[in-house]
Amino acid sequence: MNPTQTHTTLKLTRRHRRLRRSAAMRALVRETRLSPEIFMLPLFVCEGRGVRREVGSMPGVFNLSVDEAVKEVEAARGDGIRSVLLFGLPDHKDSVGSAAYDPNAPVQAAVRAIKSAAPDVLVATDVCLCEYTDHGHCGVIIDNEVSNDPSVEQIVRAAVSHAVAGADIVAPSDMMDGRVGAIRQALDERGFETTAIMAYAAKYWSAFYGPFREAADSAPKFGDRASYQMDPANGDEALREVAQDIEEGADIVMVKPALPYLDVLSRVKAEFGYPTAAYHVSGEYAMLKAAARNGWLDEKRAMLECLTSIRRAGADIIITYYAREAARAIA
Repeated sequence: MNPTQTHTTLKLTRRHRRLRRSAAMRALVRETRLSPEIFMLPLFVCEGRGVRREVGSMPGVFNLSVDEAVKEVEAARGDGIRSVLLFGLPDHKDSVGSAAYDPNAPVQAAVRAIKSAAPDVLVATDVCLCEYTDHGHCGVIIDNEVSNDPSVEQIVRAAVSHAVAGADIVAPSDMMDGRVGAIRQALDERGFETTAIMAYAAKYWSAFYGPFREAADSAPKFGDRASYQMDPANGDEALREVAQDIEEGADIVMVKPALPYLDVLSRVKAEFGYPTAAYHVSGEYAMLKAAARNGWLDEKRAMLECLTSIRRAGADIIITYYAREAARAIA
């Protein structure tokens, strides 16, 4: 029997599939849209010249000397990416992370070079000690523990040095209490009132940072970071953290990682209505890359689906290693 001869037309007032019939129709009614302007590209800047060294666990991501970082920024600008986030990889490390505020360290040198070559590109700098300490923790160790207030003093010095170099945004990622207020005060006192602060406000003690630690050589040499990064089980605490950072002067707040914490991201945006960033972290990136290389998924579709979910959850800014690929995909 031919099904077309026996079917009955349903009496439906609303047929949702009408708006899904073609690519043009789907695009016309799409609720959440990605654009290159919302992507911020993380870059790992090292010492030397002519260095472009791929990170083993992050295909397509490189440790870059300052000259190579400038080339990457200019290429990304060609893709429509207008903001970058710099991480520093110094040759010298010590117990208090003093290279973090060395005016000639990779981040400071890269800020100056990028702002000279591409002044219209927004330069943000990660402010932390983990890449600069010989023990790999995000602060100063006293009696075998990360001590909050001495750590804040060092973090403030790093933030000021980045502002002096010309950073548009400083982004403290250490999760020490009170660091946003201390940075804001120090910047204002030195005439950097226009330098913005993007606070890693809700940064979780996550298993998804492993590839980053390879890229930045920043794994702790002992213990872990559970005493200062957030417990993955807590959501209400994230709202308290964000509220405090806003009160202390943060201009942008961040949730990190992104995909495992979309509920937190959504709550933060709904509760505060502040400019909100989400960091699509190294482990999230590496998983997609590994699955794609094994032929287990369509990388382009999976990438855009993940980034769209982050945007839909409330992110105004998406920090992602996929920034250039995503920008090209949606062009």
